Amino acid sequence: MSGVRVETVDVVLPLGASEDADEWRKAAARKLGVATVVETRLLKHSIDARQREVKVQLRLEVGVDGPLPGEVKPSWSAPPLPAHAKTIAIVGCGPAGMFAALRCLELGLKPIVLERGKDASARRFDLAPILREGRVIEESNYCFGEGGAGTFSDGKLYTRATKRGPVRKIYEILVAHGAPERILIDAHPHIGSNLLPKVVMAMRESIRAGGGEVRFGAKVAGLIRSGGTIAGVVLSDGGELLADAVVLATGHSARDIYRLLAAEKVLLEPKPFAVGVRIEHPQPFIDRCQYHLGKSGERPRLLPAARYALATKIRGRGVHSFCMCPGGFIVPAATENDEVVVNGMSLARRDSPFANSGFVVTVEPEDVRVFEKEHGVLAGIAYQKHLERTAKQAGGGGQVAPGQRVPDFLAGRISADLPEMSYFPGAKSAPLHELLPEGIVSRMRDGLHLFDRKIRGFAGEGGHLLGFETRTSSPVRIPRVPETLQHPELAGLYPCGEGAGYAGGIVSAALDGMRVAEAVAG
Repeated sequence: MSGVRVETVDVVLPLGASEDADEWRKAAARKLGVATVVETRLLKHSIDARQREVKVQLRLEVGVDGPLPGEVKPSWSAPPLPAHAKTIAIVGCGPAGMFAALRCLELGLKPIVLERGKDASARRFDLAPILREGRVIEESNYCFGEGGAGTFSDGKLYTRATKRGPVRKIYEILVAHGAPERILIDAHPHIGSNLLPKVVMAMRESIRAGGGEVRFGAKVAGLIRSGGTIAGVVLSDGGELLADAVVLATGHSARDIYRLLAAEKVLLEPKPFAVGVRIEHPQPFIDRCQYHLGKSGERPRLLPAARYALATKIRGRGVHSFCMCPGGFIVPAATENDEVVVNGMSLARRDSPFANSGFVVTVEPEDVRVFEKEHGVLAGIAYQKHLERTAKQAGGGGQVAPGQRVPDFLAGRISADLPEMSYFPGAKSAPLHELLPEGIVSRMRDGLHLFDRKIRGFAGEGGHLLGFETRTSSPVRIPRVPETLQHPELAGLYPCGEGAGYAGGIVSAALDGMRVAEAVAG
């Protein structure tokens, strides 16, 4: 076997030939200038729909004159913990917290993960009241609980954060815990909210098997200090956990943590974020536009539900699509009962008849100054909360969301009716153009006209808007020293992930969790 010539080649095939192993071998042989090859293995799969004829780009590992060596399946393990391993408290069991815990175990540290919500299995049952009754269980919902907000999301793994760390390792750890092996190959991988709960539960069991702990219903309510160093945390039930370091990986919806830090005089900084709506279209419309299928064309079986990414800058503010969910659903992401918040998710198959995405506008710290006098550095959170309460009132009760057809939003009129949609709690026609701040509305209108030139019909009668998408990212950053990743004024406190302002999505949060664990060990 050692004498086998192994090459890696990139080939482009028509859609109809893209899953045929014989065609792979022929294309690889042509690329290498040989008569034939013995074996090929798919390393990367990417769809190129920029031209009218869809092509598929493949990266192949090729055994030219003999079979390829066997594949090594991804696995995860950690060495036994030292007898006196340092204890690391990790606040939050989302991707940042879980990957920080796994990396701690690899480095000989004992992680104790504190999660305010429930485990993923129990958490599923707490979604029914918010969907069917409009009642939020405030410690267990689409945002809080094992796996964080990512557990019940699209499970998108595509990231541009490749310079932040080993993205491939994140994928391999997920596969080792039950994610589909396809995520190692697809250019835009995703897992799906029906599969993610099993993955995060398997990761939890790895943490426990490695000598760490995961505690549910463990809400942090205070900090324990020793001079200028953090020495542990106080829990809401009055218990205490002493630790050698505290990793704060709470996600961007744990607003009580920001309030706690502000009350404890821990330095915080305002940062930009984005707000807007969810925009939804029929998935066949997006398929036809993105795959150039014509007005009546159907998506071929070999093509996944089409996606899009739209972005521009209008009068100094970004306007863009966010967390696009092909074949997905709009879901209620509120964490308190006095608010309505919308987000998106999809299953692994992405087979819903709808496509949705956030349609949002950047908000800079100077845009929220009206809230600064009362709320100080937390003015951005007050701005978000104001919009969420406005949506609640406009919806009229429960988690009913205010909605508007796109042409009516552009024309400044209330919609006479709303189309069929994926949002289960229901929607009520409302003047979103009056409920949102004027600076957001004017930029959204200009953005819709611009995006309609890129996807013809995007601003047409087939699209509708639901309010409001407010939890795109944290309005607050918890600062840290670049060299040590510790808070500049409180030694031993390691801000981490989306909630601290250092990530945006599952993979970047996981990478930041691993990086912080390495800083703790260092």
